[in-house]
Amino acid sequence: MRRSLLPPALSALLLAACAPTATGTRPTPDGGFRAAFSEQGVVWVSGGRACVARVPEYAPVCPRLPRVADVAWNGPDAWAAVPELGQTVTLDGAARSVPVGRVVALSATRAYREDGSAVTFAGQPARGLPFAPLTVVTGGNGEDYALVRGRAGTQLLRVSDGAVLEAQAGPELLALPAGARSATEPQVVTPFGSYVLANGRLERRDGAGRVMLALPHEPGRVGLVGQDVVTVDETGRLRRFTADLQER
Repeated sequence: MRRSLLPPALSALLLAACAPTATGTRPTPDGGFRAAFSEQGVVWVSGGRACVARVPEYAPVCPRLPRVADVAWNGPDAWAAVPELGQTVTLDGAARSVPVGRVVALSATRAYREDGSAVTFAGQPARGLPFAPLTVVTGGNGEDYALVRGRAGTQLLRVSDGAVLEAQAGPELLALPAGARSATEPQVVTPFGSYVLANGRLERRDGAGRVMLALPHEPGRVGLVGQDVVTVDETGRLRRFTADLQER
């Protein structure tokens, strides 16, 4: 799937010359591997290459783009931030692009630029931050939360008022029904337990953090897609599990 995302004038010149384009945790930068999960499926970026896989087939679609900084779901649409183009673009379906500047992080509601300022996916100004976030997530309450680099380490901020919620935050940002918190490992909180990628395993934990079930699993990201617990690794390998960790 190819998309032309060059400025119209440049596209015209090139054509003329050739004639007879989701939720689990969100990590801080670690080589460019991030993922987002929703009812629609999973979207991820690894090494600057973005892909989306939708239910029920989970067939990856990876359009050719310049290096992607981040990915996110906004409603039913999978978006990628492409700093080189100064745009956010959809990864599948009807091709759309929004001029937003050099965006470094995406939540489910907005795009954050290198200076921390933000815009919606329609390109309208939105509440941002005084500086660039490491990563952002939208909680179940509709609020955005960000991990930022502070003088004493990583901090967790609420974007709406800049409140510091964690002065010493972990490297992962976890969306919760009423907000967000940091974590040390990739994980997702669901009505039937937490699912954590740790210790070379995918673990199901109870509310007290006790491991109830576990199976061997490579490092990656984990999230909830409908009733499926879904994982993806840096190579793009997708795996699906039931709540009881039976692989589908």
